[in-house]
Amino acid sequence: MTYSLTESAAEFYESTFVPALFGPWADRLAAVVAAGDRVLDVGCGTGAVARAAAGRGADVTGVDLNPAMLTVARRSRPDLDWRTANAESLPFPNRGFDWALSQAALMFFGDRVAALREMGRVAARVAVQVPGRLDHSAGYLALAEVVDRHAGAAARDLLGSYFAVGDPELLRSLVMAAGLTIERFETWTGATRLPDVTTFLDAELLPLGDEPARPAIEAEARTALARYVDADGAIAAPIEVHLIVGRSAAPGAAA
Repeated sequence: MTYSLTESAAEFYESTFVPALFGPWADRLAAVVAAGDRVLDVGCGTGAVARAAAGRGADVTGVDLNPAMLTVARRSRPDLDWRTANAESLPFPNRGFDWALSQAALMFFGDRVAALREMGRVAARVAVQVPGRLDHSAGYLALAEVVDRHAGAAARDLLGSYFAVGDPELLRSLVMAAGLTIERFETWTGATRLPDVTTFLDAELLPLGDEPARPAIEAEARTALARYVDADGAIAAPIEVHLIVGRSAAPGAAA
């Protein structure tokens, strides 16, 4: 999937989404690797998973299609190997890595099976972590229902696209269609943690752009999300997460 992102947007992603959500996820995903492992982070973004894997002593390469994301990643860890690459056509030899990791990216790949197949070609094992089901992610479901009431189903679906591979059977079927043998499937509940509801809404409603109903959405969302706000005003919006681990076939078998 080809997409563009400004450097300021990539910096916002790193400064806001990584500490709020993706940093803790990355620690959990990177726990599959060991010191000395050769690791490829596919759809690496600003490098949260790559940094977590490197922190465990792995030899890490990160790939992403977006130059702005990679610019921020390089700034954070210039010692790691960052490359521009398409997940569906990875520029690496068969079994060049012990692990291919991917977090919060699979749903954005144009051909998800091709991307998973490529991960299985270049690595002995694959671990993918993605948002789960919208209706099992209470904080996001509350926001989506408000959006639906004020802006309609299309706007709700736009926000819901983040959960596009969250159905467990769909995720399993994609992994198996790529020729991977599933070794582990784990579902857990995390939370997006931000200092206030305003920051949460600013981040999560970005896809709606200049939606005319946005003021009404924000007003009602504050009430809908109140149960996830603590006494200091900080929000912890629950979100379901899946982690799936697969093993690829013999070297060269997954073309």
